[in-house]
Amino acid sequence: MTRVDHWQLPDGMEEILPGQAEAVETLRRALLDVYRSWGYRLVIPPLMEFTESLLVGLGEDLDLLTFKLTDQFSGRTLGIRADITTQVARIDAHSLAEDGVTRLCYAGSTLHTRPKSLMASRSPIQLGAELYGDDSLGADVEIVRLMLATLETAGLFGITLDLGHVGIYEAVLATAGLSPEQEATVFDALQRKSVPDLNLALVGIEPDIAALIIALVDLHGDETVLEAARSLFAETVPGALTGIDALEEVAYHLRRQSPELDIYFDLSELRGYHYHTGLVFAAYVSGCGQALANGGRYNDVGAVFGRARPATGFATDLKSLMAMLPTIATKQQAISMPNADDPALNLRVRELRAEGEVVIDCLSGSPDPQCDRHLVEHDGHWQVKPLSLKDSD
Repeated sequence: MTRVDHWQLPDGMEEILPGQAEAVETLRRALLDVYRSWGYRLVIPPLMEFTESLLVGLGEDLDLLTFKLTDQFSGRTLGIRADITTQVARIDAHSLAEDGVTRLCYAGSTLHTRPKSLMASRSPIQLGAELYGDDSLGADVEIVRLMLATLETAGLFGITLDLGHVGIYEAVLATAGLSPEQEATVFDALQRKSVPDLNLALVGIEPDIAALIIALVDLHGDETVLEAARSLFAETVPGALTGIDALEEVAYHLRRQSPELDIYFDLSELRGYHYHTGLVFAAYVSGCGQALANGGRYNDVGAVFGRARPATGFATDLKSLMAMLPTIATKQQAISMPNADDPALNLRVRELRAEGEVVIDCLSGSPDPQCDRHLVEHDGHWQVKPLSLKDSD
């Protein structure tokens, strides 16, 4: 008979224990306060939705990441959200339906059928911000700055910002007239920067055009990449120049406020290509091979909800952020109270808790190990006193 260890969790699922749970919650509150100070309002979408609305417009990858089940009330298929972006787009387009610019933020648990990368969690706590109703580069710059402020608030510095633009890729591929199947193969090879696979995928394509697509593989690095791309595409793919101009302008404005920011351009990096429509970006820090936050422009995702809107935003995983921070062991500062039915004691305890103190009832008669102080009665008044070793015995 197979032994079942009831304490085991599924691979990629983890519980967050008291010390780290408090740190995660503290960071969540701090980041939502930052977003509020920038004008972003908090929304809390449901954990499950009908898959028709949950998965629309975000491509096959999200569909494969989503757990699905049958709704016992309607018989329709429900999905447990693997990403919150579409939900917030629905809120903007349908539930709020505001005129002008709408800024929204969120923080909530998601669930993945499989990890996105080898070390990734299958239950990320996704946190992010979205800006709707403005199609300008100024909106993109604001979202990128807020993403950088997120990492800095979390205590992460030495950030490398990776910038790309799907419009460049789209303009270059449009010259080739590829079938959907060929385009999917080319896209996959570009993400892996595999020139041999690209050569195979482009067999039969005019050599000059195939060379332009393959050239995207090497277009990554500092500002000289944009100069090289402009020279390469100026006559052959003039439609790509709009994306190059956008990257130059965004980088210029970001450096105006953060001259020390390390910006890396990658014209073949196309995260979320199937729904992004312009600028794409990601933030890296030393010691972590995966992006800690990423996002981009995704205009018109709200069309299926009845209102197409310009949109740009970013997301991060609170668990990934916390994994990058040093673990600091801190002793709980708490006050021990005697287990006594005393109105004056209870009043004093309520006062202390209202002031933000932790007050723990010593049910057993001995102070809780977390406590460094205790309440002592003196002349009818309950006073907080340091807890000596003798008191804690």
